[in-house]
Amino acid sequence: MSVHNVVLSGKPTVISTFAGCGGSSLGYQLAGFQELLAVEWDNNAVETFRTNFPDVPVYHGDICKLPSDECMRLAGVKPGELDVLDGSPPCQGFSTSGKRKFNDSRNSLFKEFARLLNDLQPKVFVMENVTGMIKGYMKQAYLQVVKALRECGYRVRGEVMNAMYFEVPQNRERVIIIGTRNDLGTEPSHPNPKAKPINVFEAFSDVDNRTFCNTDYSKHRRGKYKICELMRLMKQGETASKYLDRGGFSLVRLDEKKPSPTLQKVFPGSNINVVHPVENRQITIEEAKRLASFPDDFIFLGSYREQWARIGNSVPPNLMKAIAEHIRKEILRK
Repeated sequence: MSVHNVVLSGKPTVISTFAGCGGSSLGYQLAGFQELLAVEWDNNAVETFRTNFPDVPVYHGDICKLPSDECMRLAGVKPGELDVLDGSPPCQGFSTSGKRKFNDSRNSLFKEFARLLNDLQPKVFVMENVTGMIKGYMKQAYLQVVKALRECGYRVRGEVMNAMYFEVPQNRERVIIIGTRNDLGTEPSHPNPKAKPINVFEAFSDVDNRTFCNTDYSKHRRGKYKICELMRLMKQGETASKYLDRGGFSLVRLDEKKPSPTLQKVFPGSNINVVHPVENRQITIEEAKRLASFPDDFIFLGSYREQWARIGNSVPPNLMKAIAEHIRKEILRK
């Protein structure tokens, strides 16, 4: 794709780093953006991305080995021409769902995002991460991130956004950092909550279930109970901790009158399970897609475990759509 073709398209442009299966990419697409390049290293994620976005070029490899000039060549842009650089660097080192470590090697990948930002000089950048990076002693890392981004020549603003207020039936809080290039003279800003939360009952309406978890919960125990027995005991909105003497295992039954709790990348059966509000079973991939605001026709590949990981690790498309629409209207004015 040439720069000339990018200009002629008339659409604002975006490059997605740490693109995963394409949750952010779908959000930008729905907001009218043209994606010039996606950067991702995970094989299953790349295969899933290419299946759903066959016209978007993909750099399948380690972002640390992607030179900035090669990134611009693949995207067909020169420094300063790109509208938005998007990225969700791996967040496991910050996540409150695990043991947070300030020096976790995965936390340093934001430096690669900052390197591309500094060299590409897009008008705007968007970076998404978990709220764990702004809590307690981990806030030091957040301040380092903001400092590095400002040194690239940007005004920077971070805000905690909850996806459930942006047409995502999931109580999912994330830190969204938006930056505007200094020469634009525009302060970064975030969209305001605009929707009444969608509950699980509404989300599951008319869902066509096909991809079930095949784990036999009669063969797995937690404490004195088989997991299938815990499922039968739990009422809507309850967790298994009510019935267990010790922690380390989180089983939650959805409340059909509320949004889902946060879906996570970890595979059900390891340390978190999401149980159907009425039936004694793990939710299906089709139901998980609904809770993450993926359309029914979005194709996930691989085993149940791999598909769950892709969904739990994705930025909900409807959340990114709201952010992208705000950037297009209020910052880029396109």
